[in-house]
Amino acid sequence: MWALAPLFTCGFATPFTIGYGAYRAKSAGLAACAVLYGIGLLTFLLGASAGSELISLLAAMGLFANWAGGTGHSFAIRSKVFGLGKPPQTPNERAIALAQHRRNLRQEARELAKRDPALAKELRIGRPDLPRQYDDGGLVDANHAPAEVIATIPGITPELARKIVEVRETVGGFISAEELSATVGLPPHLTSDLAEYTIYLD
Repeated sequence: MWALAPLFTCGFATPFTIGYGAYRAKSAGLAACAVLYGIGLLTFLLGASAGSELISLLAAMGLFANWAGGTGHSFAIRSKVFGLGKPPQTPNERAIALAQHRRNLRQEARELAKRDPALAKELRIGRPDLPRQYDDGGLVDANHAPAEVIATIPGITPELARKIVEVRETVGGFISAEELSATVGLPPHLTSDLAEYTIYLD
């Protein structure tokens, strides 16, 4: 029905139809097309009342472009707009997509914390042990989280987590995964996992 809107409305709905498609598909190209269709419709509306035959012809061409061109264009892009024809994701593809999404959330949370550390604390980034609404993708604040939360980091055993907390209480905190690993004396292969899943708030 979305693709038929330009046909049923004689082209008057075309700018809005293509504009909605641009919004759904996040496409600047479709947004530009919606503007052009809007100009075509405006040309018709302004030229319909003009006495000049040339202007009336241009107006008719603008309406025809919106009607026929808009209908064809809508059908051509409907798969892109609504994701039609895409095969369903396999379980592995869904798992990969979710893991990538969680990674993006962690990166966004780190950037937010860098810009506004006070807000990061208020949102309780890295503190899944506290009530909160912000999804940080599974980050752990190595400077404040309890041992049982630190133990959820891949490769970190409960014993290592307790050691991290003990050293943290002595030195007052860490500034990076590399410093934490070196100060606590963790196996080098754990540094990459710490860098991926930890954050270091003051």
